[in-house]
Amino acid sequence: QVQLVESGGGLVQAGGSLRLSCAASGRTYRAVVTGWFRQAPGKEREFAAAINWSGSSTTYADSVRGRFTISRDNVKNTVYLQMNSLEPEDTAVYYCAAGTTLVVDGNQYAYWGQGTQVTVSS
Repeated sequence: QVQLVESGGGLVQAGGSLRLSCAASGRTYRAVVTGWFRQAPGKEREFAAAINWSGSSTTYADSVRGRFTISRDNVKNTVYLQMNSLEPEDTAVYYCAAGTTLVVDGNQYAYWGQGTQVTVSS
């Protein structure tokens, strides 16, 4: 099993920044790919970003590309999501997930964290 714990969420004004962290433990070798997803109230979960084990390959949703940056520190078993130029539309619960393939389909990720709330005020 892989355990994932997100942190770093909070309340920020529009235009501000936050950095989310996703710490992995357990059988981390199974977390070949780590993705960030988000779910706003009344909306379906959507993909935000993902990164492979080495960090050499990343992918982003169009809605966050250019504003969000995903990175990882394998020594710390942690994946980060740097979020800049935040907009009220970014308000959601953010989840990290681990899987074996760099895809945007959340159903392909086997392990999920509990989520962290990000609220962007206008």
